[in-house]
Amino acid sequence: MFISSAYAQTAPAAAGGDIMSSLSGMLPLVLMFVVLYFVMIRPQMKRQKEHKAMIDALAKGDEVATAGGLLGKVAKLGETTLTLELTAGVEVQLQRSAVVQVLPKGSIK
Repeated sequence: MFISSAYAQTAPAAAGGDIMSSLSGMLPLVLMFVVLYFVMIRPQMKRQKEHKAMIDALAKGDEVATAGGLLGKVAKLGETTLTLELTAGVEVQLQRSAVVQVLPKGSIK
């Protein structure tokens, strides 16, 4: 009266099944990784390569802007550091990676 009858469930389908259905299930995930690579990772790697080339090409007398907003001329170059002349007699030592832009000659007066 109060208890309903219990029936056995049918056996599930074979797990070996169709390989195409499993590949089509993974396709959106693979597609997202491909889009992520071309939209985010590849442009970032390109920017890093261009920045490294700019830092390697620095020479004495170049006018540069730093990440901290300092503008000056390169007075001395080291392997990992450089000395930046802000005005006559004022020099600051920085890491090379702090340089974000090489300015055209005559920009700083």
